[in-house]
Amino acid sequence: MSGHSKWSTIKRKKGALDAKRGKIFSKLAKEITVAAKLGGGDQNANPRLRTVLLAARGQNMPKDNIDRAIKKGTGEIPGIVYEETRYEAYGPAGVAVIVDVLTDNKNRTVSEIRHIFTKNNGAMAEAGAVGWNFDRKGLITVAKTGLTDDEIFEKAIEAGAEDVDTEGDMYELKTVDSDLHAVVGQLEQMGIKVEEAKLTMLPKTTVKVEGSNVGAILRLMESLEDNDDVQDFYANFDISDEDMAAAMN
Repeated sequence: MSGHSKWSTIKRKKGALDAKRGKIFSKLAKEITVAAKLGGGDQNANPRLRTVLLAARGQNMPKDNIDRAIKKGTGEIPGIVYEETRYEAYGPAGVAVIVDVLTDNKNRTVSEIRHIFTKNNGAMAEAGAVGWNFDRKGLITVAKTGLTDDEIFEKAIEAGAEDVDTEGDMYELKTVDSDLHAVVGQLEQMGIKVEEAKLTMLPKTTVKVEGSNVGAILRLMESLEDNDDVQDFYANFDISDEDMAAAMN
């Protein structure tokens, strides 16, 4: 387990998801607005909107917030115009990082992202410098309660998933990006509750991070998480369970 999966595990253990619920809702609302603007407010005809609504449902985002964000995107009510940008960078120990942002001020945002990397022993990179090392995939998270490793693997493959990661505190199912919604639907028909479903970037190769670099890469991830314009980020670090436990203490 590496990168984004490790960071998700850390957030769950720290209770950071609950502590930052308002920030999470804000980021989801921005994505919903952009998705509705680009593809319309009907989720059945708009895969991107359907994907973010899965995430919103997983975070128990209030329906009023969702409806308001969709209406901002479709122009039914006034809203801010956001631009999408992807930045590529290197973190401590040469870790590859991709950062996706939605912003109403690109100059402000690129300055903030550059500062975050510089402050945390990293550096911005040219477009394409690290992107080649990531594949776009669907990622589905399922609680381990009531399911054995063999059972989830069998059901996941039957539902159309490519693979299952059983190492963390949650099951993570990997799908072809275009199959994400179909697999979620099949799992729900099987009575399996999906905690989270999203499109993500999974690394082809990873970088082992040890020693003082463990704390440095985790501080970098937290700084990116805290930035209001950062929608998501992906990294190819790999940290041992022992080093991770030490960093959490």
